[in-house]
Amino acid sequence: VAMAATRSVMRAVRVFEFGGPEVLKLQSDVLVPVPKENQVLIKVHACGVNPVETYIRSGTYARKPVLPYTPGSDVAGVIESVGEHVTAFKKGDRVFTLETLSGGYAEYAVAAANRVFPLPDKLDFGQGAAIGVPYFTAYRALFQKGCAKAGESVLVHGASGGVGLAACQIARACGLKVLGTAGTEEGMNVILRNGAHQAFNHRDPNYTERIKACTGPGGVDIIIEMLSNVNLDADLQLLSYAGRVMVVGCRGRIEINPRDTMSKESSIIGVSLFLATEEERHECATAVLDGIEAGWLKPVVGLEYPLEKVVQAHEDIICSSGARGKMVLLL
Repeated sequence: VAMAATRSVMRAVRVFEFGGPEVLKLQSDVLVPVPKENQVLIKVHACGVNPVETYIRSGTYARKPVLPYTPGSDVAGVIESVGEHVTAFKKGDRVFTLETLSGGYAEYAVAAANRVFPLPDKLDFGQGAAIGVPYFTAYRALFQKGCAKAGESVLVHGASGGVGLAACQIARACGLKVLGTAGTEEGMNVILRNGAHQAFNHRDPNYTERIKACTGPGGVDIIIEMLSNVNLDADLQLLSYAGRVMVVGCRGRIEINPRDTMSKESSIIGVSLFLATEEERHECATAVLDGIEAGWLKPVVGLEYPLEKVVQAHEDIICSSGARGKMVLLL
C-alpha cells in the first residue's frame, strides 16, 4: 500500500500573541506549506525586515493578522514547486517577492505567482530581499501618489534606510534633483553614492536652514517622509508652492498648523503599498524590473541577521542610531 506522503517540516518564526520583539518565536517543527493553484513555493534564502512588520507584531497597526502567524513579505530565493496553472515559473528559478501568503521569516514560503518576479543573476539573494516593499513603496510615493516630474526637487527624509535609498535611486534615474537626510556621516555617504545630489545630517540642529539655503526661496517640490511624527511640521516650512509631503512612515502623533498648507496650497498625502491596485502594482513592477535591467536599481543591504537573531533584528530596526541600507534575515 502506498504510504501517504508525509509533509516535511521547517524552521519558521511564529507569533502567538501581539507584543514586543520577544513574542517572535523560532520553531523548528512548522509544516512546509503546499502551493495551491496560481501559487508557488519558494525556498527562502533571504527575507527583508521592514518597520511595518514591527508595528503589525505589536498589535498597534491597522491590519491585524490572525494569530498565530509568520511575519515577512519580501523574500528572495529559489522556486521549490509550483501550483496548478503556474506557467511563469519552474523549479530552480531565482525569484524575489513583493509579499508572501505564509510569511517570509521561514525556510519556505508560499506566494501568489503574480507577486513573484524573476531575480537576475547580477543581484544576490540579500539584494533580492531588499527590492519588494522598499522599491515598490518608493515608486508609489514618488509617481503614483506624488506625481513627480523630471526637473522637480525631492527631499528624502531618512534616506539611508531601505525605502529612502530606493527613493534616491529612482528619483535620480528619473531626472529629479535629489536631496537626502541621514543621521550619521556613514549614512550621508551612502545616500550620496546612491543618487542624492546633496546630503544633510538631520541631527544637526540647523539642518533645515541648510536645506532652505540649498533649495532657495522656491522650496522643495516633494518630500518623502519616513518619520512624519517628528518631521511633518518642519516639512511644511520647506515645501514649494503646490509642494507635497508623502507620508511613508509614522510612529506616533504630531501637532501641525494647517495654515502652513494654505499659504502654499501644499498637500500632505499618505502612502500605503497595501492599497495599490493590480494595475498600480504592475506599473511598479515594470519600473523596478526596468531599473534592474538598466543597472541603476542596486539594492543596498545593511545589517544581516540569521533567523535565530530575529528578536534582535526587530529591536535594532526601531532603535538603531542610523540605517545604512535594507535590513535582511539570511537563511
